[in-house]
Amino acid sequence: MDMFSRTFLPAAAETGLATQTVSRHMPIFRRCVGSGDAPILVTRCSRPDHQSGGEYLLLLTHRRLVVTRQSRVLHRLRLHLNAELRELSDVTWSPDPRSQSVELAATAIDGVRERFLIRTHHPKQVWQVDTLLNHAFRTRLRTPAERLVATIGEPPLTARRERRGPLLTPGVV
Repeated sequence: MDMFSRTFLPAAAETGLATQTVSRHMPIFRRCVGSGDAPILVTRCSRPDHQSGGEYLLLLTHRRLVVTRQSRVLHRLRLHLNAELRELSDVTWSPDPRSQSVELAATAIDGVRERFLIRTHHPKQVWQVDTLLNHAFRTRLRTPAERLVATIGEPPLTARRERRGPLLTPGVV
């Protein structure tokens, strides 16, 4: 069993999601998320700027944010958002323990501003969601260029200079 399969159901159970609901959305999540990526948060959410619509399910992993939508009438499942965390910009969230909710907003790579409202059952869960979002977005992985330490088979810069010999300036003997 891979990392995603082992951690998906426990993450969904923490937020009180029914196994039937999670099982319906699982094939879409499976296509979007790699087998080695562990879910941080699986929860229901709504879109405060869209009154009609249906039910949304949000999956946050260490690398991706995936949101699925289930229509109200025919209960069809559709992928709403599938983005790597580093592709999202201007990510903000505001926890509100009085209304027991957290509003998450992010701008996707296509420039569309997405807003989601995550409701919790208890005020303490608001702070748990806040901590999870902080972990995912504030302690983000650096870009691949920043993470590059060395390339295999390529000697360090100082070794390359020594092999070539000293730098010679024209006209100096």
